Amino acid sequence: MKSQEKFFTQLNKSLESDQGTLPIFSAVSLQIQVALIKDQPDLKTIEKLISEDQSLSSSVLRRANSVWYCGLVDTTTVRSAIVRLGMAEIMQIVSNDINNKLFSSLDDQIDVIMKQLWQHSVGCAFSAGMLANTLNCGVIREEAFTAGLFHDIGKLLILKVIEGKKKAYKVFDIAPDLLLESIKSLHAKHGYRLMDRMKIPKMYAVVARDHHLKRYDHENFLLVLVRLANTICHQMGIGFMHDPAIDVLSTEEAVLLNLTEPQLDKVRHFLLNNPSIIELPGTPGGSLKID
Repeated sequence: MKSQEKFFTQLNKSLESDQGTLPIFSAVSLQIQVALIKDQPDLKTIEKLISEDQSLSSSVLRRANSVWYCGLVDTTTVRSAIVRLGMAEIMQIVSNDINNKLFSSLDDQIDVIMKQLWQHSVGCAFSAGMLANTLNCGVIREEAFTAGLFHDIGKLLILKVIEGKKKAYKVFDIAPDLLLESIKSLHAKHGYRLMDRMKIPKMYAVVARDHHLKRYDHENFLLVLVRLANTICHQMGIGFMHDPAIDVLSTEEAVLLNLTEPQLDKVRHFLLNNPSIIELPGTPGGSLKID
């Protein structure tokens, strides 16, 4: 018990030092993912965005000319690569661009959790974006997507801080229960503080802070959307938790937004067929259960 309290105290002190920061998500990658949520994605818009990013455009061309996709003639333009690969494959490439830059670690224990965190974050982003586009609740699709992607940024910060401490003090493993409890207990508070320091719009910081509160602002529909998206992912097992017993339509958030079964099924179908959202292994020593 004393060692647990010491770990929490030291971790919280490091997080409150205001020294921890994270790179900003690629704006281009975010814009492309938002464009891909549409029922009929605009090829010209996606082509323009990819072409403006050297890393992404090279990744797309390289994949299009790989042994799995290559035709008789090499693909030399972004447009022809998009046509050859299809939108689903483009979505995976763009998602991997963010994933590989931020949600990865050389520490095996941390890396497993980061991969599941990415899976959950992108699942919530797509869910919230689609719900905003469908429910006509006054929230812009792009804002809902971004709020969903950022809502657990505190977990990413905590993992980065723990990763640094393990490396500095040559700690090879931390008890899974202790690691996961620290993330669960501290992520909302420090996600809010991090976003405030990074000058990210306040509406996203509020979502990060309040997405687990029992009492919350029912008129903040951006927050309500992300809370609902979070629940959908938990019910489907996208990320850390899997509770198929959750009745999504009976939740307070679903009632507030007047969510219907067909609308929920549309989101579920999209998530189940999204190549960016794949099943990942749990951490060594036990299953992951982080709210």
